[in-house]
Amino acid sequence: MNKEDIISSGLLELYVLGETTEAETTLVITMCNQYLEVKTELLNIEIAMEQYAQAHAMLYPTAVKNNIFVRLNITDNKPVAEQKLSPIVNLNKYKFFAAACAALLLASMFINVFFYNKAKNADNKIAAIASKMEIIEREEAEEKEELNIVRSKYSLPLKMTAAEIAPKDADAKIYWLTNTGEIFIDPSNLPTPPKGMQYQLWAIVNGKAVDAGLIISKDGKTLKLQQMKTFGKAEAFAVTIEVEGGVKASKEKPYVSTKL
Repeated sequence: MNKEDIISSGLLELYVLGETTEAETTLVITMCNQYLEVKTELLNIEIAMEQYAQAHAMLYPTAVKNNIFVRLNITDNKPVAEQKLSPIVNLNKYKFFAAACAALLLASMFINVFFYNKAKNADNKIAAIASKMEIIEREEAEEKEELNIVRSKYSLPLKMTAAEIAPKDADAKIYWLTNTGEIFIDPSNLPTPPKGMQYQLWAIVNGKAVDAGLIISKDGKTLKLQQMKTFGKAEAFAVTIEVEGGVKASKEKPYVSTKL
């Protein structure tokens, strides 16, 4: 059992309530000595239970107190020390009463801790689900936006084919929106660039290569459909592999390219 398991298992709460077996008690003590997080959690539980007991302490009505005293053969108008008590019978009654109160308190604390942990676990699960839903919704929104760009009547698709230095199956696609001049590239079929290197897009304008922006990768994967720099006109596009961060003027041969 690791530290996360023992914290979430409810064993620490049982230990505080005195309900653990000898083996469980040994395990709790060992884990507390080994992990500061477990020791801190145990201290927090003890404080929480003490605060709960203090917050829910009740003063019972006088009639209830008198009834208890009657059952214990105690009169309320004399100090307990002056009462004539049977040393065995009345002591047993006191022990029984104290044990019953302690048992009720411990049971109440255990139930509250149990449901607190249940609620805490439920909140964590709800937060995890909400986070996943947020990711799914964001991905769906991105896919919808990409689809709108690809399907736009103003979108001019341009296929970029592999050059001699690239694998034959390497390719990329450019979507040029003729009404706005916006350029989008889908580089998802490009191999992962070597470490310390990065793909860079170039637009050939009046015979000169003009920087059109860096192609971004994340976690070793090239992101799909990235917006690049806007061009009103261009004769062709090319992608080169440059040092990470890009260059102002490339001396490298095109990796993939296209012509209009």
